[in-house]
Parts: sequence; C-alpha cells; structure tokens
Amino acid sequence: MHGEYKVPGGKLVVVDLDVDVDVESGTVGAAGTTGGVLRNVRVAGDFFLEPDEAILAINRALEGAPADTDAAGLAARVEAALPEGTVMFGLTADGIAIAVRRALAHATDWTDYDWQLIHEAPQPPALHMALDEVITAEVAAGRRPPTLRVWEWGAPAVVIGSFQSLRNEIDPEGADRHGIEVVRRISGGGAMFIEPGNTITYSLSVPTALVQGLSFADSYAYLDDWVLGALGDMGVKAWYQPLNDIATDAGKIAGAAQKRMVSDSGGAVLHHVTMAYDIDADKMMEVLRIGKEKLSDKGTKSAKKRVDPLRRQTGLAREAVIERMIESFRGRYGLEKGSVSEDEMGRARELVEGKFGRGEWTGRVP
Repeated sequence: MHGEYKVPGGKLVVVDLDVDVDVESGTVGAAGTTGGVLRNVRVAGDFFLEPDEAILAINRALEGAPADTDAAGLAARVEAALPEGTVMFGLTADGIAIAVRRALAHATDWTDYDWQLIHEAPQPPALHMALDEVITAEVAAGRRPPTLRVWEWGAPAVVIGSFQSLRNEIDPEGADRHGIEVVRRISGGGAMFIEPGNTITYSLSVPTALVQGLSFADSYAYLDDWVLGALGDMGVKAWYQPLNDIATDAGKIAGAAQKRMVSDSGGAVLHHVTMAYDIDADKMMEVLRIGKEKLSDKGTKSAKKRVDPLRRQTGLAREAVIERMIESFRGRYGLEKGSVSEDEMGRARELVEGKFGRGEWTGRVP
C-alpha cells in the first residue's frame, strides 16, 4: 500500500507498507484492517531529518502497529521512538501518521486525476449556490472529472452558512439599502460579504478518495495548500489557520467551507473559498451583524481589522491574481479548460427555482 501527504507549509511524506492480515478474520477493510498489522513500513520524502538514523527509528516504530490504529496513536508511536535531539524540517509525526492512514485507505493523489477548469461569465448569487451542488453531485457520481470552478459574481451578496440564523447574521435594512442579495449555501461556516469586483471565490469539487485517510479538519489544510503556494509566489506569506481560515500577519484574507456528498461511486467533497481582494468595511458592517463573541476568539475588537485584502498585499489587479492562481494550480496538477454543460445548467436553474431562490431555504434557520 502507498500513501502520500504534503504537510501544510512543509514537505511531502511518502509511506509504503504491507499489511499482514489476521488469519482468523482474513479481511482487510476499505479504510484499513480489522485484524492486521503493519509490515515493511518505509517512510520517505523530500523533508529534512537529523540524525540520519531517525528515519530507521520511525520505520521501526510503525512496524507491527495494528492496522486500525488511528492517526493520533501512530503519531504517538513515532514521537516516542525518535532519538533524543531529533530535528525535523518540513516533517511532523502527525504528517507521517496521516500518510500511513492514507496508504491504508487507498487514498488518491492530486496528480491521479485530469482536472477541469470552469471560469465563465458572471452569474447571479443563487445560481452559484446551485452550481456548486450540481457540479459536486456530478463528480460524486463519476460523470464529471474533479473540477476547479472560479466564480464571477453577477451581483453583490451575502452568503450565509447552512446553519446560520438569518436574523442574527443580517441587518435587513442595511442589505436593502445597499442592494445586497442574501443567499444560503449548502455548507456550514460563517457569512461572506460579496462585492463582484472585490471578491475572489473558487470551488473545488473532488472525489472523496482524494481526502481519504484525512480527518475533517486535516482535509481543509490539504485542499487549501495549493493556494498558499500560489499566494507565496505573489509575495504573500499566508498560512492555514484552523479550522477554515487563510491568514497573514496582517489579518484574515479568506474563509473556506465544505460539504460532503455520498454516492454509489464513492462520493465527493465540495470545498469552496472566498477571498477578500478588496473590501468596503463600512458597508460590510452595515449589512452584517458581527457579534462581540465572534470577534473575541480572533484577538481583535473590530471586524474591519479581521480582513486584510489581497489588493494591498499583492499590488496586482484582481484578474491578475486569479490568473496566477489558475496557472499555479495548472503547474502543480494539470488543468484543462471546461464548461458547465447544458444539462448541469438546466438542473442548477431548477434548483434556484425550487430551493436557493426561495425564502423557505434562505430563512430555514430564521
């Protein structure tokens, strides 16, 4: 079995191993074994590790471990076995453990797929919500390749999370005054303030196999890693901030959310991210109700200080930032230009009529 995991902000960890199956049970489960143990464990990668013999200690620590040991248990084995004074660069015990779990889960890698790009004309906010659901369902069913969709917004909006209270999050008078449409997405998380020229939004619709062996929290960092690299190439030192933020020294620049879909073909994950290219903070504060409790865990007294736009940090036009992000993804994993099919668009419009454009959905949590 073979598993790979790039430690966010670090290096690639590769694990090859065999599993000795319990003779009595005789079975190996899809996400590991119920009775086997790890054998012939070999950890490799482009990380740095001192002293040299530490790699042998890591392999020995994992040898014979029950194959159903969780990531925390595997990481503990590694930590306990490291020689005194061991220094790891671009490598962590947790990262090694995740690579092992991905090997046992038969996880796929980014480069195993032919990625498709959708970057089309501006669409209404409610239609974007519907397109996310339709495209991810198509990936889940195996009828569409993994897809990176870069959004263009046809109107200003606030997008609230699936479980947020409409009245607690939105000032209706402020929204009406500024012509802001309020829509609810299918994923959890917080509200996003959208202005077409000031926002960069993208969705990844990926097979569940790509995040197999990762915890829910780890999958956020894993799916955000490429954009951290793209930002770094533009001179922005950014990092993943659990659970779902991308941040810099100057403040938050993006927020992510996920929704998982199950199908007979294995399912898919929707991972979408909204980035602040620029922002009218005064207008945002008139539309969103951001409570003191939410600000308290961000170490700031003002929502204005929470977001630091990419325009200032990059000095680039919004279109240039998007193009560099796309090219960074293409350089890493390959990316072919695609489009929304007529059938997908038709189904999305039906969802707008029956769900995303209706008050019953937007106000499902009053």
